[in-house]
Amino acid sequence: MAGLLNIGLTGLSAAQAQLLTTSHNITNADVEGYHRQTVIQTTANPLYTGVGFFGQGTQIAAVTRAYNQYLENQVKNSETKVAQYSAYNDQISQINNLLADSTSGLSPALEDFFAGVQEVASNPTSVASRQSLISTAQALVARFQTMDARLSEVRQGTESEIVSTVEQANMYAKAIADMNQRITVAQVGGANVAANDLLDQRDQLIAELNKLVSVSTVTESDGSVSIFVGSGQALVAGGTVTQLAAVPDPNDPQRNAIALVSDNGVANILPERLLSGGTLGGLLTFRSETLDTAQNTLGLIALGIAETVNAQQALGIDLDGVLGGEFFKSPTPSLTPAINTVSVSVENVSQLTAADYVLKYDGTNYTLRTTGGVNIPLTLQADGSYSGGGLNINITDPSEIPTDGLLIQPTRYAARDIAVAITDPRKVAAGDPVSVSPGNYTGTVSERITNVKTTSVAGLDSSGDGVADFAPITLSFDSATNTFTASSGTLERYDSSTGTWVASGAYNPSTDSAGAKFRITGGTAPDTYTFEFTAVGAWTNGESLSFGPTQAGTADNRNAVAMGALQTTKVMLAGSNGESTATLQSVYAQMVTQVGNKAREVQVNLKAQESLLAQATDARDSLSGVNLDEEAANLIRYQQAYQASAKVMSVAQTLFDEVLSIAR
Repeated sequence: MAGLLNIGLTGLSAAQAQLLTTSHNITNADVEGYHRQTVIQTTANPLYTGVGFFGQGTQIAAVTRAYNQYLENQVKNSETKVAQYSAYNDQISQINNLLADSTSGLSPALEDFFAGVQEVASNPTSVASRQSLISTAQALVARFQTMDARLSEVRQGTESEIVSTVEQANMYAKAIADMNQRITVAQVGGANVAANDLLDQRDQLIAELNKLVSVSTVTESDGSVSIFVGSGQALVAGGTVTQLAAVPDPNDPQRNAIALVSDNGVANILPERLLSGGTLGGLLTFRSETLDTAQNTLGLIALGIAETVNAQQALGIDLDGVLGGEFFKSPTPSLTPAINTVSVSVENVSQLTAADYVLKYDGTNYTLRTTGGVNIPLTLQADGSYSGGGLNINITDPSEIPTDGLLIQPTRYAARDIAVAITDPRKVAAGDPVSVSPGNYTGTVSERITNVKTTSVAGLDSSGDGVADFAPITLSFDSATNTFTASSGTLERYDSSTGTWVASGAYNPSTDSAGAKFRITGGTAPDTYTFEFTAVGAWTNGESLSFGPTQAGTADNRNAVAMGALQTTKVMLAGSNGESTATLQSVYAQMVTQVGNKAREVQVNLKAQESLLAQATDARDSLSGVNLDEEAANLIRYQQAYQASAKVMSVAQTLFDEVLSIAR
């Protein structure tokens, strides 16, 4: 009877354990990260007798959770990518909306500015037109500054989110380390005694950390889990945590870099390319791929318009006959750290790109590379400075260049720093400083000379008062030799077959009357000036015309026309042959297109990863999730098992009572 009673008791205990576990599953069905638990029930060791083995009931072998490492990894991989693209999408949407807005974008302001230039070209002596041009220039500058301020706000928000994400990652890492210790203690009985609920909690913490930054895990022999980031840097090892930190980038202190801080407080910076996945990976990728490029490109356009307009302004004269000064205050490259022994200026804006540069000195040689690792050749100039990448770098004390390099940002802050330098409308240099007048030619000047254009003004101001007052130069024609001669300076003819200027005054009226291009270089080196012109018509022997300074107040619009032509002239992004490949407007259009395409790419990737995550989650939940209908059925089944075991014990009790009654 005792054996029968014991068998019933084991069944009763087993049914009770099943009921407890089923109830636990039901009550935790909606808990994030919970895995369905199952009681593993086995037969108790049988009792041997002379006629065979008799069963001794049942026993509980273990309580396990439905867990599949492969399915869990699929979910985690999808979750970290969804978090990455979600963070990237949230940030890039702000820039995309800013650039794509047809009213607040840069294109309308650029068009209005050049419309103002065209208005001055149409009426060069109108002070009202000149004032209108200055107003449109101020509006253009304000648009640059507004857009840059918005991009700077996005940058500040991104940096703040990076810091916040790192703090959250550290919080989860600490919680995982604490959970490791609890699990190690809880599973001291052996690997078969799994602390299921603690394991679920730790897995959920790992999943949350994985959403912040992609991690890899290794389960140790004691049941603890080691967490690794980057290319294998340990973040959690048992109960030990290595803190992540957002520290100032050595090359750019205004930019946060991610570092692992060792026990002695040393911060080891991790390369951004290693921190992929998760919110942190999305923020870092957005910053380097889109934000930096967008803000630098906006600055490149601002620098481009300042440099090209100023260069053209300098080739003209204003209403008072004074050579043109600055139209815009051209921004200067930013140096980090700021040191007085290195100065950088823009030498050729067409060779600039939307890249930042790092200048290094190894004690013997200088190297200039983009922050992306592209080497920029440096050329030593006669004055001891170096040229490369469109920049001129003057170094007086190389020992002050930091070991990590000097960060040079030619365009990062250009949109913020650009300003209008001109306030007096009379100072707009709409005219060209060189004009042609009849010598002994009695006809119309345009019948012999057209397209007079100054290309260099050094030496035009011989008295130093800012006024173009060079000595007139007479161009004469000799029909016997079919050549022009200039009374002073050097005369050259353009050879269209080779694309070069050659020292020649050859002009054949019978074959060149449609037009031959010449230029004259005057003055004394190094202060020499140059102007070009086209000779046309049937010149006769002894004919001459004179080139001299344009008089103040003349209704001359040649330089304004040339300034207006900058709107459609390729002045940016020089190719390998040195020729510019893009206009100011096309550089902006390219930036808008790149940001728009990237935003669309990120959105597509986000939707794809969300779909993959849903599939992976469904596959995992089909194994690990709690099905309430199934658990409800189990409740009834285990209730009946409990009742049946209780009936066995009741029978045993009845039989025992019968035995006792016989004894009485």
